[in-house]
Amino acid sequence: MADESEDEEEPSVDLGSGASVAGIPLARVASRLTYGIEKSAIRRREGDTEIRTAAGPKRLGDLLDEIDDTYFDRRQAFERAVRAKLPDGAVPTE
Repeated sequence: MADESEDEEEPSVDLGSGASVAGIPLARVASRLTYGIEKSAIRRREGDTEIRTAAGPKRLGDLLDEIDDTYFDRRQAFERAVRAKLPDGAVPTE
């Protein structure tokens, strides 16, 4: 039987104290959507969301403008299409 005091303990993971990075990961946006989904539906729901990129945050709506696909049957198809439009490299931190 589990000791009740274990359930009450706070997690012991320390978070970094550096500056936060602008934008959110593409995977977080992708996880909020239900697939198959049309590009227009993504634009309505998440178009103003800023995605983290190597060149700084970029609006998802702007990235969608560069994508020819109009329908994404799976999450992987959506992520692959968006990542193809993202600059290569690491996300800069301050």
